[in-house]
Amino acid sequence: MVLGFAVGCAPLAAWLAIRGEFAWSPVLLSGAVMFWVAGFDLIYALQDIEFDRRVKLFSLPSKLGVAQALRISTLFHGATVILLVATAMTANLGWIAYAGIAIVAGILYWEHRLVTPNDLSRVDVAFFNLNGYISILLLLTFAGGILIK
Repeated sequence: MVLGFAVGCAPLAAWLAIRGEFAWSPVLLSGAVMFWVAGFDLIYALQDIEFDRRVKLFSLPSKLGVAQALRISTLFHGATVILLVATAMTANLGWIAYAGIAIVAGILYWEHRLVTPNDLSRVDVAFFNLNGYISILLLLTFAGGILIK
C-alpha cells in the first residue's frame, strides 16, 4: 500500500504543479494508480513470502497467506478499473479511453488467471510484462481520449 500510495501521488502532484488548481480527475486517477500498483506489488511480493516469514517482515502475503493476498490484489485491481472509469467520466474523455479501460480490465483479469495459490511460476509474466502493457495502453488511450472526443 505504501508503494502504491507513493506512486499514486504522481498524477495529482503533476496536475497541481502544472495547473495549480484542484480537480477531481487527477484525484481519481491517483487512486486508480495507487490500487493498480498496490495490487501488482502484492502479486510480486508472493515470491518473497518464505523469506518474509523467516525474518519476520510484516508483508500482507506473509501475514495472510497466498490465497488471501491474491484476493486482496483482485479487489485492488477491481478498484483500479472503477476509478479509471470514474476518471474518464469526470475528465469527459472520449470513447478511445473507455476502450483502453476495457482492454486494461481484460489484461488485469488475465494477470489474475496466470498466478494462482498453487502456481506462482508466472509471477514475472504477470508483474513485468502485463503491467508494462497496461501503462503504455493507458497513456495512449487516455491521450487519444483527450484528443478525439
